Amino acid sequence: MRLGIAIPTAIAALLGGVFAWNSVISYTTSHLLLGCVLVAFLLVVVWCPRHVVWLLIAVWVFVGVQREWTSRLPAGVSGVDLAVEVKVLTAQPVGDATRLLLHVNKCTGPAQRPSCSALSKVRVTAYSDAVFKPGEQWRMTLRLRPPSGFANPSSFNFEQWLWREGIHATGYLRQEPPPVRMAATAPSLRQFALDFLAQQSLSERTKRWLAALTLGDSEQLTQDDWSLLNATGTTHLVVISGLHVGLVASFVLLLAKLAARFATPTNWRMRTWPWWSAAVACVGYATLAGMAPPAMRAMVMTLIGLWVLSGRHAPSPWQGWWLALGLVLIVDPLALWRPGMWLSFVAVAWLIIIWQGRQRPRGVKGWCWALVRTQLLLAPLMAAAVLIAFGRVAPAAPLINLIAVPWVSSIMVPTALLGWLLSPVPWLSHGLWWLFEVALGVFHFLLTVSVKQWPLWEPDRLLTYPLAFALLLMSLCWGLPAVLPGLRVASATLVVTLPWWSLSEDSPQGAVSVSVYDVGQGQLIELRSENYRLLYDTGPRFRGGFMPLETLWSPGQQFDQVIVSHADNDHAGGVSALLADHQVDQWMLPLGEQLPLTATPCQRGQAWQRDGVNYRILWPPAGANAFSANDRSCVLEVSTGQQRLLITGDVSTEIERRFLLAVEPPLSVLVAGHHGSATSSGIQFVRHAAPEHVIFSAGRENPFQHPVDPVVRRFRQQESCLWNTAHDGALRFWLEAEQPVQIQTTRPLPGRRNRC
Repeated sequence: MRLGIAIPTAIAALLGGVFAWNSVISYTTSHLLLGCVLVAFLLVVVWCPRHVVWLLIAVWVFVGVQREWTSRLPAGVSGVDLAVEVKVLTAQPVGDATRLLLHVNKCTGPAQRPSCSALSKVRVTAYSDAVFKPGEQWRMTLRLRPPSGFANPSSFNFEQWLWREGIHATGYLRQEPPPVRMAATAPSLRQFALDFLAQQSLSERTKRWLAALTLGDSEQLTQDDWSLLNATGTTHLVVISGLHVGLVASFVLLLAKLAARFATPTNWRMRTWPWWSAAVACVGYATLAGMAPPAMRAMVMTLIGLWVLSGRHAPSPWQGWWLALGLVLIVDPLALWRPGMWLSFVAVAWLIIIWQGRQRPRGVKGWCWALVRTQLLLAPLMAAAVLIAFGRVAPAAPLINLIAVPWVSSIMVPTALLGWLLSPVPWLSHGLWWLFEVALGVFHFLLTVSVKQWPLWEPDRLLTYPLAFALLLMSLCWGLPAVLPGLRVASATLVVTLPWWSLSEDSPQGAVSVSVYDVGQGQLIELRSENYRLLYDTGPRFRGGFMPLETLWSPGQQFDQVIVSHADNDHAGGVSALLADHQVDQWMLPLGEQLPLTATPCQRGQAWQRDGVNYRILWPPAGANAFSANDRSCVLEVSTGQQRLLITGDVSTEIERRFLLAVEPPLSVLVAGHHGSATSSGIQFVRHAAPEHVIFSAGRENPFQHPVDPVVRRFRQQESCLWNTAHDGALRFWLEAEQPVQIQTTRPLPGRRNRC
């Protein structure tokens, strides 16, 4: 297929999927996108009528995306008990709970409610003593809600990830009525292998890495494992990808060709069965690994690659590339929104460009030089793609991968797979897995040292796209032939010098940037000026151990001050993450609150100034007191000129009256006390403060119904503009003298009043 033909057809497929994505969001936008899709379709039909197959693929993508949207849990049954019959797909221990991925066979909801029969896959947490195993059939009661996640700038979009994975609802297992096991089906070969691995006398780290590297069960890796891989740019070595599937196919092809050479020495090159053997091994291994999207994608690309290399009525490399893309979209219409798919196909396309027309490497020296050249030419392109997709980049990834790729592909993966192959011979299998364990220790040590020397770097948001463009330019200059040496040197110089340029927003003197993050039912506020960075509260820590703070910044951040309003979990849950991954110069905490850190007591009368901005503690009083944890909360006022921000923690209405006279009305912004609870934001306080903007830091569909209706009505009577992180996502604004406050949302809502 010619490149000029493939481009408009691919655009048609992409626009078809984009239309399906947006059609349920905006009626006007859907009509506009529909027009664009129809124009693209006409271009395909007129420009290349013989390739209508791409037009059909575009329709298939549209249908697949639309089907995913219609399978989501209806809002009308969110938060109610649903009786379901399910099959357990995966069961992963998380703290004192179990995270279950379930396939829904039957769903029954309350009468007079929308039907939940379209549900197919749900992700729930089970705080139950019952033991769940993949393949089992259960009858249980779930409380679900539509897929959602936190909305914070430049952070992982959990809601989009759920959509890409085809998960239609999240929630938890109800204890009453207790779940009932209906039937236990025979375990799959993959589950049998996982159970066999769990019984081996190996270290826990070795078991989970073996499960991830060979069986595609990457959920067994811990958060520390993923942090280490992300920080070094080596995540692609762990998920089942083209590296693993390609190694299996290559190994089988090599053995089969060797057997054919001995069996038919005169015409062994003409035998086709070695290629078929490699293809069968490729499909078998991908099936054993669970046929997850990365494994499926790697299988398709490897099968096409075998066909191209066989030379038997084979397509050209570019024809094979487009064929693989079409097949992946047919099998997985959601692949267009998977960053891994784009990274894989862009990497393969670049390999075709830089190696097309070149001679095949010969000898050990030739292959070593080919590996070095390939890694160095791929590194900037992959760094640019990762930077655009995730906003972060591992500076040492090119050098680390030069060692890690051959180490994993030549030592770790072969010993792991041979250990499985020879598992009927226990002593030999254990010997190979012992070698794998030693190699894993070396690999882990290399990554740990690299992270300490070159931690994950998160550039300023304004620098992201210029730096990605510079990396792309350098990759093209060094990868394409006949490029002037001066251009190559200039592109490399640009990449090296650009990070030193200051493209960040200038912080005006006497102004502070305030970010109220979306952390669910909790609170985390960042205040930042030119030379000062303060955190008020650290967000919650959930029962499974997850802390939203971990998703906001890469490790190694420095904070001048962290004020923890009080030690309740929804305000102090992220303290352990700050202690482990970041540097804090000074902690402040109410006297009497117990946290594992050395802190300065916050007390009324404390005041300081940074970069022309004034900070003042209004509560609690000095010395020991008998107040509750909520009523001991540190109350912080931030002011510059006539603009004032007040954060009251969880203090009650009685405590509000005690510092009421210290508050000079009207407030520019008030972060409502106790997430909008009825115990805070009393009538007297609301009328006196008369805030222009009020922010509720609350979780979506939280069980406390925060913010409660009486509190909302009080602020509306004062004509305050109301914001809620549960619906608006993270909120950001500048507190600047003589300038009105303008609040920016991460999740814009249609119909927002102009005066807000």
